[in-house]
Amino acid sequence: MKTPLLIAAACLLALLSTVGAALPYPILPPLFAADAANDLNHFLGLPPKLLFGIALSINPLGLLIGSTLLGPLSDRFGRRPILLASAVGAAVGHAITAWALVQQSYPLFIVARFITGLLEGNAPVARAMLADRLEGDLRVQALSWLNGAIYTGWLAGPLLAGLTLGWGITVPFWIAVIALLLAATLIAIALPRETPSTLTTSWLQVARKKHAFHLLRTPSLRQLFIIQLAYTCGVTAFYEFYPLWLVEFAGYHSKGIAWMTAALCGVMTLSSLVAGRPSQLMPLERVRFHAYFAAAAIAIVGLGNAWLGLAAIILFGFPNAFYNALLPSWCAERFGHHGQGAVMGLISTTFCLANIIMAIIGSVLTLIDTRLILLLGAVMSTWAAWRIGHWQRELAELDSRKMEAV
Repeated sequence: MKTPLLIAAACLLALLSTVGAALPYPILPPLFAADAANDLNHFLGLPPKLLFGIALSINPLGLLIGSTLLGPLSDRFGRRPILLASAVGAAVGHAITAWALVQQSYPLFIVARFITGLLEGNAPVARAMLADRLEGDLRVQALSWLNGAIYTGWLAGPLLAGLTLGWGITVPFWIAVIALLLAATLIAIALPRETPSTLTTSWLQVARKKHAFHLLRTPSLRQLFIIQLAYTCGVTAFYEFYPLWLVEFAGYHSKGIAWMTAALCGVMTLSSLVAGRPSQLMPLERVRFHAYFAAAAIAIVGLGNAWLGLAAIILFGFPNAFYNALLPSWCAERFGHHGQGAVMGLISTTFCLANIIMAIIGSVLTLIDTRLILLLGAVMSTWAAWRIGHWQRELAELDSRKMEAV
């Protein structure tokens, strides 16, 4: 097995899964804002905005559950079969989505989007696969490139939809189907067949007893979860509400927001290409530094100055890309014995959970002032950075005691 092919397969799958999740963003609003009533935007006579909200949130819900379960399932059944099944299954989900749009079937559309999200939550499996087979600086670089592929997907998804919608509303989804099937083919070529496990646990037993949150019984992983949740709450506060800030404080409209988002994704993608380079600093020390840097960028946006805020939005991509490259690699070294799939699943699931939490809190705080949710996010990320420093010392003391005992 050639390492470049392995990394390419993981990055391609991560890219296409993210593209699939981001595809509907420019497609759904016109469908549910259309003057002409149809079975899709007036299902059961419900308000179109309510139907739109459900349609927009159902895929991230699937991603949340998929991120929790697919990683541990790959620990039990192997990376290759789970990656192949999730890629092919997501392709089928996109095909059903296209069919639901043609039939104007809202229930089928919702089910298809949920299943697609569930199967596109395979980023933890791709991370675990790289963590299994790579070591040292190459592992850090590969995980960094994987993150770059994910960031690119969030940019490429809406662009793909916008460029191909002119040929028909279902065309973007059929392109996603073809691309995912090609990715599955590459995975089948790049990954050798794994030795069948001798364990007898079923997939249902794994889902019930080995999901990512099962790791919270371990004190050190519980600390990781708390720190990661605090940091990602700050990040998701930024992601979810900087577009509203752009409207209120910088006078931006849809086109301007799109260009700012493209610039941010571009910075994160380029930063990911160099984030895995060797450094004299300890990994957690670098993680702490970049968490402080990201918190500062969020705080600057929250203060409301237009020009400083615009610069901070773009520059935020640099520390966030480094943080997301370094932390999974360190976790793979420190906690890999718990199962790489479960550990990577915990990291991804925490981000999904933070999205939900900050969306709820932000919906209240923005009624007062949009800057409040951004400043709250900055405080939470700052606390996470501070806690990383203390945790680093606690882990060093624990390791020292273990060495003395030996």
